[in-house]
Amino acid sequence: MKAEAQKAAPISDEAVQAKTGKNWSQWFATLDKAGAAKMTHKEIAAHLAEKHQIGNWWCQMVAVTYEQARGLRDKHQKMDGYSVSGSRIVAVPVATLFRAWNDKRARNRWLPDVDLTIRRATENKSLRITWADGRTDLDVNLYEKGVGKSQVAVEHSKLKDAKHAAEMKAYWAGALDRLKAALEGQALKAAGR
Repeated sequence: MKAEAQKAAPISDEAVQAKTGKNWSQWFATLDKAGAAKMTHKEIAAHLAEKHQIGNWWCQMVAVTYEQARGLRDKHQKMDGYSVSGSRIVAVPVATLFRAWNDKRARNRWLPDVDLTIRRATENKSLRITWADGRTDLDVNLYEKGVGKSQVAVEHSKLKDAKHAAEMKAYWAGALDRLKAALEGQALKAAGR
């Protein structure tokens, strides 16, 4: 069971034990004994909170990891559909990265022919976006990573199924590569290299 637990777990045995008092194998055995395989996600999380007094974040983490290990939940599956993410470190200031997302003309250079709606933008920090399909969401977070270097992290959520999630995971890998190449190419040109 230990190998199964480690394969399913996004967090190490040591970390989960330090925060919850049990490792993954122990949690899986505890939840199996409680009949969690027949519970909803909400019921599993409530059981963990009530019977084992672990914090809300850990209730969610243990419940999701258990569900994935027992085949009750697919990879990337959440309560409101599927969610995928990707990130890149880009050798430009965070303001340049923000502009590449927030300014439609700049965005069209690396993400052409996509009509999206920016619902909220916090300068040089984040954007909340409705994707072109009008049903799925993007959360874009930006982080400074030193002088002239920043990170973009994208989460695309409310995807309808595992197939669509896999397609969008691949899509975002390519799109973020294009973003990185476009911005770093512009930076080199501006520097006269």
